[in-house]
Amino acid sequence: MRSIQHPGSTSAERVRAVATQTRQVEIDLPPGRSLLDAVRFALEPFAAKSAVLNLYGGAFFPFAYALPALSKTSEHAVYFSDRFDALEPVQLARASVTYGQRDGHPWLHCHAAWAQSDGTRCSGHVLPEHAVVLETVSASVCLLDSAQFQVRHDEETRFALLKPEVVNTELILSAAPTALAVRLSPNVDVCTAIEDICREHGIKQATLHGGVGSTVGAAFDDGRIVQPFVTEVLIRDGRIVCGSDGAPRALIDVDLVDFSGGVHRGRLARGLNPVLVTFELVLVPVVAVHAQSTFQREREQT
Repeated sequence: MRSIQHPGSTSAERVRAVATQTRQVEIDLPPGRSLLDAVRFALEPFAAKSAVLNLYGGAFFPFAYALPALSKTSEHAVYFSDRFDALEPVQLARASVTYGQRDGHPWLHCHAAWAQSDGTRCSGHVLPEHAVVLETVSASVCLLDSAQFQVRHDEETRFALLKPEVVNTELILSAAPTALAVRLSPNVDVCTAIEDICREHGIKQATLHGGVGSTVGAAFDDGRIVQPFVTEVLIRDGRIVCGSDGAPRALIDVDLVDFSGGVHRGRLARGLNPVLVTFELVLVPVVAVHAQSTFQREREQT
């Protein structure tokens, strides 16, 4: 498995999984607002300061984005490209969003896949204040009630990254958590790390909501390899199933773009896809009997 060496000191915490109550809702993002403002506006009725979203359909214009890139300085191991601006409206295929707080104000991390007017498929990191909804976008939302993704400085990568934190201890104590807000650190394999979380919490089946991150290149389960090692990734479909041995097995389908501009799609091979900078998602048990009992024990120990 490939790996990445970042310039900062390596944290002992490689996987963070925060228990939280969640609510599932369907919303529309209205035209005429930036992506950041549209999400904030649509979530206001739910009093939600943090959520993960999967977006489908609709269009954006203006539309600004960046691609993954090599770093030009020693301050970071990898970085972003210069800003790109679409010349015409783009049609959204799908996007994954982590919505949280930065210094007390809304912020989000979004990776998207879209089509240009000639049908060319593209993917990248959306600049949330500079991408404007042109046609209504549909969103499946997982609201976080007792945890939030907060932007924090990450010493290892030297980026400001969204990380899940408990923000309402009273709610955790009064009601059983229903999900786990997850952040994976560099060089942690995406599939096996999520499987390990499930084993630890007694989860046999689950769905993955949101799913924004990066990997050191990519290896798909059909044998295809993405050699360029700097990528931006979104989860198209993610679930945990019970394997033939009774252990949780991660099935994670992704869209990604590499730093050379190549766009790829496939299912991540287990044990071969280390995180590049970060990976954020929410894991929601489908059959919550074992998970609830584990969450209950954790709650009683808090």
